[in-house]
Amino acid sequence: MKILHLSDIHIGSGFCHGRVNSLTGLNTRLEDFVKTLSLCIDRALNDHVDLVLFGGDAFPNATPAPYVQEAFAHQFRRLVDADIPTVLLVGNHDQHSQGLGGASLNIYRTLAVPGFVVGDTLTTHRISTRNGDIQIITLPWLTRSTLMTRQETQGSSLAEVNQLLTERLQVVIEGEIRRLDSSIPTVLLAHLMADNATLGAERLLAVGKGFTLPLSLLTRSCFDYVALGHVHKHQNLNKSNDPPVIYPGSIERVDFSEEKEDKGYVMIELEKGKVNWEFCPLPVRIFRTIEVDLSKHDDPQAALLTGIAKYDIQDNVVRLIYKLRSDQLDLIDNSSLHNALKSAHSYTIQAELVSQLAKPRIPELSTSSSIDPMSALKTYLNNREDLKDIAPFMLEAAQNLLTDDQEIINYKIPNFVNKSGI
Repeated sequence: MKILHLSDIHIGSGFCHGRVNSLTGLNTRLEDFVKTLSLCIDRALNDHVDLVLFGGDAFPNATPAPYVQEAFAHQFRRLVDADIPTVLLVGNHDQHSQGLGGASLNIYRTLAVPGFVVGDTLTTHRISTRNGDIQIITLPWLTRSTLMTRQETQGSSLAEVNQLLTERLQVVIEGEIRRLDSSIPTVLLAHLMADNATLGAERLLAVGKGFTLPLSLLTRSCFDYVALGHVHKHQNLNKSNDPPVIYPGSIERVDFSEEKEDKGYVMIELEKGKVNWEFCPLPVRIFRTIEVDLSKHDDPQAALLTGIAKYDIQDNVVRLIYKLRSDQLDLIDNSSLHNALKSAHSYTIQAELVSQLAKPRIPELSTSSSIDPMSALKTYLNNREDLKDIAPFMLEAAQNLLTDDQEIINYKIPNFVNKSGI
């Protein structure tokens, strides 16, 4: 059977990187997310898949705006019309107050949407498809309070609590495994943080709320495929593919932490004891960071415009970061920067002042070097372009100070000593 596995749609996120479309009244980033989701659904329909698995995190939170919910529902309704069974797993962003008070996706079960299964509990679902039956064990996002009471965790370290939680979860999963029908394919669909996953933007999204699970809990021989959600970077955690343990990643870039990540979904061909899978990249909007250090340039404005011109920023989400000295601030023409960036979809400009104290030390002036005061000052001034106009006056003043000090040493101090009778 053919299966499409996608996750972490987060539709309604990243509005700060878009603008209002004057024709639709919608944020252009919402339109990006809808377009990308529609490409996933198009593939499911065109390839006549037997099943769609969604790994959780439909929205940025459990109470999305009605027009965001409508955009999500409109795309998944196409699967209902095509009679394609769909499993919607509940992720941490789908849960109200991290597990208290239901989940945003539960409405699809309440309305009894044909062919839709909502996975908000750890249980096994037997689903009939055009090419036979399949078992899906749903493991939604779990918090510590889901498996243990406050009294049970009191006085234990974080490591001890995680160990207890893993052991308790292992017992529950073992119970589901023992009830499986060994004659049909089995998929574990889970929204979790695996211990060897490479993290991205989600690394701060659930701090203190969930817990990390060992890969050994997922690589069971009874699973033909492990479909994961939560981590936004696509990766296969089990290179031996027995079974594949796959994060498809998010389908759109949420922020600049995902600038260099490919986005997409996974297509699977599955039968009992055999699986082939393929990551399918999506053509998502480019995020581009442009960094320019102006602190050593005589013409910072020209250097900045040259740095921007190196990139094709047409329709990109751009972040311009430039570093400069405080005395260069008045040399930057902001109107020229806005003009240079106008072809971008959206952009932000961030200026960072370079501290003169943060400059690398001059080797000749290290504590291990022996150098007279005037030579030391000359070396220092030779490395300070911003002081070159007043350097001669500083050297003259320093020479006068040193001359005065020498006179004090030769005359004033001996006179004082003699008068003291010492």
